[in-house]
Amino acid sequence: MLGRWLASKKATHAAGGSPLAGLAVPRSAGMLSCRVLDPVNVAVQQAEFVVTDSAGRKVVGGETDPYGNVLATVPAGEYRLAVTAEGFTPFHGSATVGESGHASLGDVMLQVSAPPQLPAPGDWEIEPNHTQIGFTARHIGLARIHGRFNTFAGAVRIADRMEDSAMHVIIDAASIDTNVQMRDDHLRSGDFLDVGRYPTLEFYSDRFVHRGGSRWGVSGALTLHGVSRTVTLDTQYLGLGNGLEGETRAACRATTELHREDFTLTWQTMLARGIAVVGPSIAIDMDIQIVPKS
Repeated sequence: MLGRWLASKKATHAAGGSPLAGLAVPRSAGMLSCRVLDPVNVAVQQAEFVVTDSAGRKVVGGETDPYGNVLATVPAGEYRLAVTAEGFTPFHGSATVGESGHASLGDVMLQVSAPPQLPAPGDWEIEPNHTQIGFTARHIGLARIHGRFNTFAGAVRIADRMEDSAMHVIIDAASIDTNVQMRDDHLRSGDFLDVGRYPTLEFYSDRFVHRGGSRWGVSGALTLHGVSRTVTLDTQYLGLGNGLEGETRAACRATTELHREDFTLTWQTMLARGIAVVGPSIAIDMDIQIVPKS
């Protein structure tokens, strides 16, 4: 009996020393892992990773944990691992995972990438044919509805120091479009945007804050339904490019979240009837291209 007890303790100790101890891995699968670090050996949190098989199909994806680790259970086979993070050049590696095995790529060192070139100082304008101002809201607390504004104009003044730049955007409220005519007419009515009294939405900003890499915060006053509130656009600058006619273009993607009650959009007549038509928050998603002002 003493011998069996000692053998049991020894096995338990051996299992506890393994980083994969206690993980249930199917017999036909194995583990793929690595640790993602920056050039000074600091773990890169929330780096995105994608594991693809030999045919290029995505098998699993996600983000690194607070210690920069990637750990995935995959069927035995050949795999490619791609790791991307804001401000770093992408990493691509390959590994062979055996049955009940553990393939580790060890420490993956990401290199700092050069930031994209900023637009030249001067006056630029939003190019509407390659810009979209969209939104997403909950409908009666269930499915999401997606919409956009079709008519808008905007100007951006790029300063010598990017942080001193300014922008002004005007949106035609009546151009709201959710691809359902009856719903759009209702959204234009006094129950919602009340476009007869408030024909435009306006955003003005003179505060550009660099958050590192290609990330910026653009803060300013949004006027909607006759009320102005401070809003910050979480912005990713995508760089410069050339259009079909050789013109210079700059592009960015921006998101924010609005709370409708901040703009007195409470729609009391409908709430009194127990109909919560649109949820309390509305997600705004914009893809923007600007060109030098002609």
